[in-house]
Amino acid sequence: MTVTIYHNPACGTSRTVLGMIQDAGITPEIVLYLKTPPSREKLEELVKQTGLTPRGLLRQKGALYEELGLANEDISDEAILDAMAAHPELINRPIVVTPLGACLCRPKELVLEILPKP
Repeated sequence: MTVTIYHNPACGTSRTVLGMIQDAGITPEIVLYLKTPPSREKLEELVKQTGLTPRGLLRQKGALYEELGLANEDISDEAILDAMAAHPELINRPIVVTPLGACLCRPKELVLEILPKP
């Protein structure tokens, strides 16, 4: 059973979700996505797996979001995916993928819905 977390250790929510996974007795695969960014194709896959739109996985905080004009509702999904692929700091986190599903774990408690039961 593989559980993967797209993790940013500087993010409190991401650290908490990682702890919740580990507290459930699971050793996840940790993807430090700022150091090893997912490909555009992987981002498309994560969008499909989570059932969100690209905008739903987009981190809407920070100067880069504003600089790139991503608040504009007319920006296409394709452009958002391109921006996240080029600038992984625009990917919201933590994203967790388990055999039971995938989820952007905001709020953190959402991870409990997709963790396999012992």
